[in-house]
Amino acid sequence: MKKQFVKTSNYERFRTGISAVENRGAAEASLMLVTSEAGFGKSATVDQWAIQNGAAYLRAKVEWTPRYFMTELAESLKLDSRGRAKEVFGRIAGYIGGQQIPLVIDEVEHCLRDNAQVLEAIRDLSDLTEVLVVLVGMEQVQARIARHAQISSRIAKVVTFMPSTIEDVRLTCDQLAEVEIADDLVNEIHRQSAGRMREIMNAIATCERTALRNGAAKIALADMAGQTLTHDWQARRPRMVKAAPGAR
Repeated sequence: MKKQFVKTSNYERFRTGISAVENRGAAEASLMLVTSEAGFGKSATVDQWAIQNGAAYLRAKVEWTPRYFMTELAESLKLDSRGRAKEVFGRIAGYIGGQQIPLVIDEVEHCLRDNAQVLEAIRDLSDLTEVLVVLVGMEQVQARIARHAQISSRIAKVVTFMPSTIEDVRLTCDQLAEVEIADDLVNEIHRQSAGRMREIMNAIATCERTALRNGAAKIALADMAGQTLTHDWQARRPRMVKAAPGAR
């Protein structure tokens, strides 16, 4: 498969959200929350945006404390992480505030333990610097953050990633597959994956391997009959492509 980023409808939804935060009225409302069920591509999308925009990207850890968070952020920015917490905070704030470096925190659920102390530290940082902060988490995290009014009131935009559309699957196949994938197979990928980008990518790779093994430049649904296309991760079993009626 080709290595490139596909700008699906969720990417466009994310970009619209970024624009809304950038054009906000209240300067302190600089937080954006991105949520969805697992597998819809939010982390990959936000990671790509972070690379393109020079943002600091951190994946939160269960063990994070405010100091642990600031140490990791300082190190990612190549700043001195030694000294008192107040000193480290000052270095970080001066650097990202001066250069307006956006901040991305993935798996933000881990920032909510101990009365959301880590998220409070992130809020303090955004209040002081007014930099854009993108928080990424599972769909339930919005309700959990809502319990902390001083944080939720600063979220200017919530973007919820949705299942990929059939057009998203077609676009992804066209841009990533080394072979041509027929429309009927695109439809089956969309049906089996339920729009989960993670499963769509795996299905494309499977189709591509089958086509290349057969020396074909194009693959259709009939070519995958009787073979595993995706896996049901909940039932822990493969999803097979059914043979067409009358096929041997």
